[in-house]
Amino acid sequence: MAQGDGEHEAEASSARKLKSESYFQEKELWGFIHRSFTKSMGYTEEDLRKPVIGICNTFSELNKCHSHFNELVEYVKRGVWQAGGLPMAFPTISIGEPYIKPTSMLLRNLMAMDTEEMMKAQPIDGVVLIGGCDKTVPAQLMAAASVNIPAIVLTGGPMLNGRLNGRSLGACTDCYGFTLEHKAGNITDEELAIAENAVCRSDGHCMVMGTASTMASIAEAIGMALPGNAAIPAPDSRRRHMAERTGKQIVELVRRDIRPRDIMTAEALENAIAVTMASGGSTNAIIHLIAISQRLGRKLPLETFDAISASTPFILNLRPSGKYQMEEYFEAGGVPALMKELEAHLHLDCLTVTGRTIRENLASARTLNRDVIRTAAEPLDAQGGIAVLRGNLAPDGALVKQTAVTARLKKHRGQAVVFESPADMEARIDDPDLDVDENSVLVLKNAGPKGGTGHARDRADSDPEEAARPGGARHGTDLGRENQRHVLRRADRSRGARSGGRRQSGVGAHGRLDRAGH
Repeated sequence: MAQGDGEHEAEASSARKLKSESYFQEKELWGFIHRSFTKSMGYTEEDLRKPVIGICNTFSELNKCHSHFNELVEYVKRGVWQAGGLPMAFPTISIGEPYIKPTSMLLRNLMAMDTEEMMKAQPIDGVVLIGGCDKTVPAQLMAAASVNIPAIVLTGGPMLNGRLNGRSLGACTDCYGFTLEHKAGNITDEELAIAENAVCRSDGHCMVMGTASTMASIAEAIGMALPGNAAIPAPDSRRRHMAERTGKQIVELVRRDIRPRDIMTAEALENAIAVTMASGGSTNAIIHLIAISQRLGRKLPLETFDAISASTPFILNLRPSGKYQMEEYFEAGGVPALMKELEAHLHLDCLTVTGRTIRENLASARTLNRDVIRTAAEPLDAQGGIAVLRGNLAPDGALVKQTAVTARLKKHRGQAVVFESPADMEARIDDPDLDVDENSVLVLKNAGPKGGTGHARDRADSDPEEAARPGGARHGTDLGRENQRHVLRRADRSRGARSGGRRQSGVGAHGRLDRAGH
C-alpha cells in the first residue's frame, strides 16, 4: 500500500467517530447501561473498544434457502475477530419464495424496512448482510442504500445441481414440468416423489439463473459483494472461506469509511444491468434495481434497461436461457469471468467493497469453460436477455426474457385469454371448455397492491402449444424439454391494463407484464 493511501486511511479513521463509541464510551447513565448490559454477555472492556460489526442473520427453518445461515454467521464472525472487530449477529425477518404465498414480493419492502431500522437503531459501525432467496438481497441492498453505513453482502450460494437418471435438474425450472406431467397423468405418484428427492439435494438457493442467482450476481456486479461470491455452491467449503473473507473486509470498510453510496453509483447500477442482460437474468431484477435506485434518490426508467440490453451481448449459457446451471458457472469462473468478457461494456472505475475498482478486481479474472461463458465477440445472442415491449395490453411497457423464448413467440398475434384474478385463474385454468389454443396469450391481472408483483410460476405454467398436443398435458410440458415455455402474462390492474381485444405483438416465454416503474 502506498504511503499516501495509509495517510488517507488514518485521516478518515480519525475524522470519523464510530457509532459504537457513542454507545460504549460515553460517561453518562446510558453509557453505563450499554456497557453493563453488553458485558453481561461476556464481552470485555477491550472488546467494546473495537468496531462493532452487525451480522444480519436471516436464518429461518421456513426459508430453505437460508437454512444453513447459522453456520455462515460463525465464519463471518471468525473473519471479523481476525480483523480486529467485534461481531454481533442480529435477526431480521426472513422471506422464502417457496413457502410464502401468494408471493414474497409483498413482503420485500417490509424486510427492507426491518433491516433498515435495525441498522439505524443499533450500535453498529458496519454490517454484513446475509441473504440469498429472491427478495432478500434486494431488500438488504435497499436498506443499505438508505442507512449508508459501511455494508457488504454475503449470499448463501446456490444448490448443487439436481440429478436424476444421469440428467441435471434445476429448481425450479424442472419443478413445473414434473408437476404438470403428474397432473396430466403422464407420471405416477412414485415417480413424482423420486423427482422431488432429486431436484433439491443440498443447502442453497435455486441453481438456475432465476431471481436468487440474478440478485446474487447483481450484488457482485454492483460492487457490494466480494468477487466470486455469487456462484460458489452453498455446500462448497469455499463458501465458508468467502464468509470469513467477508467478515474481514467489513472491518476494513469501516476503517476506511467506505459506504454503500460510495459504491452504488449510477454507473455501478448500469454495470449491474449489463451483467443481468449478459446473464439472461430474471425479469424481476428490473423491479428490484428500480427500487434500489429510488432508495439512492435516482430514477431508473425502462428505457435504460432496454438500451443496455440492446448493446450488451448475451454470453452466459445457463438455464432457463441456456444449457448449464450455477455449479458449472462457478467452475467456469463465475461473475468475475463474465465481467472480464464484458469489460468494453462496463464502467471499470467504479469502487467496490474490496476498496479497489472493477478494473483492478478483474485483472486476474479468466474464463475456464467457453461453452458456459462465451466471448463478447461470439455470443449466444447479440442482444441481452431482457427486452421492453409495448402493446395494447401494456402501454406503459412489458418485460420479456427474450433469450428464453422461441423465435416464433418474439412476434406473435393471438387471442388474449384474460383472468381477472388469481382466484379466477385457479377456477378456470383446467376447464376443458376453456377457449384456448396454441396461439392464445394468457393474461393474469395483478390484483395485488402497486408494486406487489408475484411470480407467474406460482400461478400456473401454461403452454397453449401443449394444450393442442394430442394425448399430452392440457397445460403441461414434455419432461425432455430443456426450457419450459410460459405464455402466462400479468397486467397490473393499478396501471389500467386493458382486459380484452386481440394482441398485436406478443411476448415470449417468461415475459411478464409487470409494471416496473412502481
